[in-house]
Amino acid sequence: MLIRFFVALCAAGLVAAQPLAAFEPRAKAAYVVDLTTGTVLLARNADEPFPPASMSKLMTLNMLFEALHDGRVQMDTRFSVSAKAKAITGEGGSTMFLNEQDQPTVEELIQGIVVNSGNDAAIVVAEGLAGSEEAFSQKATDRARALGMAGTTLVNSSGWPDPAQRMSARDLAILAQRMIEEFPEFYHYFAETEYNYKDRAVDNRFNRNPLLKMTIGADGLKTGHTIEAGYGLVGSAKQGDRRIVFVLTGMDSDAIRAEDAERIANWAFRQFVLKTVAPKGTRIAEAEVWMGDAATVGLVVAEDARMLLPAELGDQVAAEVVYTGPVQGGFEAGTPLAELVLRLPDMGEMRIPLVAETAVGKAGIVTRLLTAAGVLYGDVIGSGGTRAEPGA
Repeated sequence: MLIRFFVALCAAGLVAAQPLAAFEPRAKAAYVVDLTTGTVLLARNADEPFPPASMSKLMTLNMLFEALHDGRVQMDTRFSVSAKAKAITGEGGSTMFLNEQDQPTVEELIQGIVVNSGNDAAIVVAEGLAGSEEAFSQKATDRARALGMAGTTLVNSSGWPDPAQRMSARDLAILAQRMIEEFPEFYHYFAETEYNYKDRAVDNRFNRNPLLKMTIGADGLKTGHTIEAGYGLVGSAKQGDRRIVFVLTGMDSDAIRAEDAERIANWAFRQFVLKTVAPKGTRIAEAEVWMGDAATVGLVVAEDARMLLPAELGDQVAAEVVYTGPVQGGFEAGTPLAELVLRLPDMGEMRIPLVAETAVGKAGIVTRLLTAAGVLYGDVIGSGGTRAEPGA
């Protein structure tokens, strides 16, 4: 039987959260997530596929980073530059100014993609990993779907305008989180402000990410712009114990992109605070035990339960304990038995495992027989039967 009951945390009682201070970005789609807790702070058209422009290069980098992890390439592996990769430089857009005589290393290509947003570098990586950009794009699309990026379809590696090239804001946030958590040894490249391959990129050597010039703790990730897509940004910033990732797209100018990126970072850090609502070992509730050598067991928090709260809410949090009970006797201390569900309006929910405070053994044979007899007796009475009295 599923058992639910409410509890009060921090001895503050149950209250409704006050409305959050409104934030209205000028982006057509926006997504903000606090990576420390996994809390989604803002989602506007977050699952709607849109033209990602150069922000789709994050998927190209993901494929390259995975190849580095797998040992298929090394940082000093050299790739050839095809006529196709060279030709895209003359078609406009961002470039690291490669030519067909070059043999750039993987590390140089990473810098060319991250800092220069080189379309030529993206094609070189695609062809180097998969033989052709078309084959690479299919592999990248399949990999994106496997990573849960349901709104992603890629037909090229650079984000060059194409009606079939689509990603969602949530998908780009998934990619950003992967860059930070799965590939920390490469993440520092996103904070580089300048790269000039063989002194050719004099006019395109600076990183376009406006966040890197701000004092908000930003250290990545990628901008994008085409006429169809407008101006977009995948950003990340860290302050204290907290890190946020945000995606903005469809803005009308690079000035608006920079302004809203700074505003949204300040909003996320100042309107929300990370608090410990239940320290490790705190007894939250008790669960009934079936066929055990104790009738109940304490349910405790295995690790500090930290939650992102609106700054004006204070210490008051509504919570619910959920478990299937009564729990069967015969378990060790620390066995997961229940979940603590924390909810705040407009912020979804957070689920924290609750574990057994103490070990509870199985009941002895006499107790089990008496319990079984009681159940049987209850079943008979409940089905309309009669009890046979002694001597009848």
